[in-house]
Amino acid sequence: MEEHQTNTNNNKKFSTWFKTSITARMLVMGLLVLLLMIPLKLIQELIQERENRQISVVNDINHKWGNQIIMYGPILKVPYKTFEETSKFDKETQKTFKERRTIVKYAYFFPDQLDIATDAETSTKKRNNFETAVFTANISASGNFTAPDFSLKSIEDKNIIWEKATLVIQTTNLKGLKSEVKVKLNGNDYSFETNFSNKNKNYPYLDELESSYLSLNDIPTTKAHAFNFELMYNGSERVQFIPIGKVTNVMIKSDWKDPKHIGNFTTQSERTTENGGFEANWKILNTNRSFSQQFFKVLPNLTQYAVGTNFIFPLDEYQQSDRAAKYGFLVIGLTFLVFFLIQTLSKIHIHPFQYLMIGIALVMFYTLLISISEHSSFLKAYLIAGIAVIVMITLYSKSILKNWKFPLFIGTALSALYSFIFVIIQMENYALLVGSIGLFMILGIVMYVSRKIDWQQG
Repeated sequence: MEEHQTNTNNNKKFSTWFKTSITARMLVMGLLVLLLMIPLKLIQELIQERENRQISVVNDINHKWGNQIIMYGPILKVPYKTFEETSKFDKETQKTFKERRTIVKYAYFFPDQLDIATDAETSTKKRNNFETAVFTANISASGNFTAPDFSLKSIEDKNIIWEKATLVIQTTNLKGLKSEVKVKLNGNDYSFETNFSNKNKNYPYLDELESSYLSLNDIPTTKAHAFNFELMYNGSERVQFIPIGKVTNVMIKSDWKDPKHIGNFTTQSERTTENGGFEANWKILNTNRSFSQQFFKVLPNLTQYAVGTNFIFPLDEYQQSDRAAKYGFLVIGLTFLVFFLIQTLSKIHIHPFQYLMIGIALVMFYTLLISISEHSSFLKAYLIAGIAVIVMITLYSKSILKNWKFPLFIGTALSALYSFIFVIIQMENYALLVGSIGLFMILGIVMYVSRKIDWQQG
């Protein structure tokens, strides 16, 4: 009986201390905020898990439709003979003699002029709740080759095997090709086949297509010869071209509304088309990049010089949900602060359990947001989740505060806070600036409202 009486007295003392002491209320609020960070962290992990699942599904869709496109070519490939002498000892004659061995190597010559025009028609592919962007790219290329120069390696004309010269195209995404690969050189067509023998460490990302042997009349030994070809690709994520021409002009046009141009070279010009898409142009000279117009022995991997366009969703629902969840600490903290100021200024008692219920309702906003956004747009999900939580907390506040004055203020404050966070989420370039200004204004309001609080109450 005495122990029960002691516990009752202790509970009454804590309740009285919590009601009368500002320090006690602040300590309890701080502990509750830290406690609510646990489910908030679990929600962020859930968002990451769902995003990883989305990435897995998107990669599977892209793999079946067609992967990213990186391409450069055509390249003139000419074999030539080199000779190597080695000394050998004949045991029978006891004499040393020289043996001359012929080794065939290859020289690669890039076009003098290269013009590439691409028209990419995009569409979205969806599986369950996950969506990705894919495209069909119609690529037209033209240009010309000038006479190959073997003088750099002091190779005599008699050692050049002109009759076995070919054209080479380096590219990714062979499975996405939807047209036969043919290049018209000097007015004659040449078909291509996959060169599996070149799949080695020098080609970690690109496959090689090689033509049949060129006619001697089509090899530009005395004057420039023009070429052109057309390809149709099913692709995803991005399309890029390596500027191997002495002068390279690249044009990419598409109906995609959110392009991101990538590569080491900026666009020469860019405009928005009538259908809301884009048209981007690059002009790159051989003096703009650090590789020559010809290579001997082996073709290097030049993917780091590629230019092109990413076909991306600027912010999908998981990225936006994750950014929203990162502001969870701010939402919970500011909401508790509003209740704390109301409790302190109006002398209305709010129990720690009631703070906890309000905090859990704020955390539930994010689970609603994730689940609804998987079946609708992020904007609709944000509106539904936000309105549901604001109405719930407003009605619950009415039961605590006994009138409509403070609950309506709380509902308005939460509406403004969620609207402010939504605006920040949608911004990319100005998110930090707007967020900093908003927080500064909130701090000013809190300082103004709390100026008359007697902080000496313990």
